Amino acid sequence: MTEAATTETPVTASFRLRFHAISDVGRVRKDNQDSGYAGPWLLAVCDGVGGAARGDIASSTAIGELRQLDEQPGSGDLLVRVTDGLHEAHEAIAGQVDQDPALNGTSTTATVALFDGNKAAIGHVGDSRAYLFRDGELSQLTTDHTFVQTLIDEGRITEAEARVHPHRNLILKALDGLHEVEPDVFALELVPGDRLFLCSDGACGVLEPARIADVLSGGSPEYAAIELVRASLEAGSSDNVTCIVADVLTEEQAAEQPPADPQVVGAAAELKRRLPRTLFRGHRSGDTGELEPVAAEIPDGVDFAIRADPVDPEAYRYAPRPPARYAWTKRILALVVVLGVLWVALASAYWWTQQQYYVGDHDGHVAIYRGIPGVPGLSSLYKDSDVPVDSLEPGLQSELDDGISVDDYDQAKDRVAMYAHQAQNAEPSE
Repeated sequence: MTEAATTETPVTASFRLRFHAISDVGRVRKDNQDSGYAGPWLLAVCDGVGGAARGDIASSTAIGELRQLDEQPGSGDLLVRVTDGLHEAHEAIAGQVDQDPALNGTSTTATVALFDGNKAAIGHVGDSRAYLFRDGELSQLTTDHTFVQTLIDEGRITEAEARVHPHRNLILKALDGLHEVEPDVFALELVPGDRLFLCSDGACGVLEPARIADVLSGGSPEYAAIELVRASLEAGSSDNVTCIVADVLTEEQAAEQPPADPQVVGAAAELKRRLPRTLFRGHRSGDTGELEPVAAEIPDGVDFAIRADPVDPEAYRYAPRPPARYAWTKRILALVVVLGVLWVALASAYWWTQQQYYVGDHDGHVAIYRGIPGVPGLSSLYKDSDVPVDSLEPGLQSELDDGISVDDYDQAKDRVAMYAHQAQNAEPSE
């Protein structure tokens, strides 16, 4: 962090945090790509994305940078410290990609709460979330940077519909070391009795606000964090689940309890040697091990190549929408194809009409026309004659006004010859 921060005068802390963090791989994922950190001054959740590009490295790298904020802030701007911390995490991920190009495409969300003893600065990028539980009321502090959130903001779908939307995991902002993003940063005044809850979308993506509030309404931070993970898995979460719960205590309340050590959970805390997976038993036994993985159900209609691909399904989290330039190219090509088919159809129809003939009236004489009688643009004079129309029977004259269809040009010539013969016979004799 910046050197200026190390020379600032510490602010007088009126409150303390009592916290607990937990991260679980979940029922489907084979690897935990979430990372979390909880300390006396800092709470942070990062949800890595990337599949083969190792989202676990992105999230653990970000936590490695952000945890340096976990010291009592000085009198400087708390919001600036959070912003700087997120940018440092962004640069650290860029450094990882520079060292290993195979990591290109990795990224992570980041939701941070930096505490100074009186208030908290919240920093946010992505779809992890921060909540405040105060006086029995739950408030969502952060706004998801997702495609479905834009649909909600526009009034096109509801919160409930967003939970089952096919593109609910399409994130519009993330720390990826490549694209500069401006995080949402704001200050939150705290009072004793407040409870902060930070989580990855493995929890908030399946739990209704009422269920979250119900769990946060009682028990210790440890109980609430474990119970929220358990509730997320029971609700059908198919993602990694990370939950951090922290209570705001007075100095007197904090003195009654031994100080807690900082906690690092998820990918950032994993050892090189994996421990055996055990069933998650929730708060009743205190076991916070990972759940035994089960086969993921792939919805009907998903391309077989995805079904057969051994890469972690997390790799497809950003997949639903290709870059805009390719989408426009496909639309233009589709339009060209449609116009081409339409042109061929019209040309074929016009060609057919020009193979049709009929006999009609042209300036008082019998004439041969090519095309369809009575259709402007599809009918034209082909050959005139010197046979007067008024020399024919009245009924035949009326038919010629409408046009008499024939099978082909030869039949049209025969009919004109016939009318010429009738006209000659109809002339009065001397």
